[in-house]
Amino acid sequence: MSMRVTQLMSSRATLRDLNDGLSRLSRLQDQLSSGKQIARPSDDPYGTSRALSLRGELGGLDQYQRNVDDGTAWLNTTDTALGQMSDVLARVRELLVQGGNDTAGPSERGAMADEIDQLAESVKQEADVQYSGRYLFSGTATDTAPYALGGADRYQGDAGTITRAIGPQVQVPINTDLHALLGDGQPAADGKLLSTLRDIADHLRGGTAADASALRGTDLQRLDANVDALNGIRADVGARTNRLAIAGSRLSGLSLNATRLLSDTEDADMAQTITQYTTQQAAYSAALKAGANIVQSSLLDFLH
Repeated sequence: MSMRVTQLMSSRATLRDLNDGLSRLSRLQDQLSSGKQIARPSDDPYGTSRALSLRGELGGLDQYQRNVDDGTAWLNTTDTALGQMSDVLARVRELLVQGGNDTAGPSERGAMADEIDQLAESVKQEADVQYSGRYLFSGTATDTAPYALGGADRYQGDAGTITRAIGPQVQVPINTDLHALLGDGQPAADGKLLSTLRDIADHLRGGTAADASALRGTDLQRLDANVDALNGIRADVGARTNRLAIAGSRLSGLSLNATRLLSDTEDADMAQTITQYTTQQAAYSAALKAGANIVQSSLLDFLH
């Protein structure tokens, strides 16, 4: 049994089809103007979920990259300070060798001792270096200067470790235990750098045979041992800097890949969208003309 198609049914079907065509045309027009193929979650629920996941991943990668940049700047400042200390120790060794020479008189040795005292203060000044308002060599007590200039040589920081996250469950220490090199000065008699520098100055002023023997023997040995320790610290800082550089390069690659995937997920293919828009526009115009034979012209004119 066949069903009778009325004029009203044909008109409603035509209007429904025209409305669907207009909706598709409007959606394509939105994609062209925004450059995005997902304007709302209902456009593509899976694509929306994937885009949100990728944005979260990009946010994490950006934070890791900021941590890498901060850690690299911290370590570069650290290495600069250690390099200055290395230059200071080169001058100290030069003075020590001169002072241990029997041809140097008391006044010359006294002047050398005064200079070494100033060089010891230079070492402490480098130990008090700051980055972004934080003391680099105070452990986690970054608001406290590790050594007091012009005062006692005792360390004022702590033994805490500062790290930066450069990946999931991956932490890299960025601070350096300089107390292990400089020590706490003469009262501690720890054989560390500051104690050694103060002893050298005292022996230069002493002028006895025992003082001269110490300058040529134990003082020189202790100074060289501290220079070797400083070089070891600089090598460790360099290794950590290289690790951060590798991590930064890896993070850049991951960010680039995630950005590309995000673009593939939510950005519109402009060439394809323009083609679809042109096709849909032609189809809609054809539908309007075809519908003129079914729907009353007054109503069709209103829609057109």
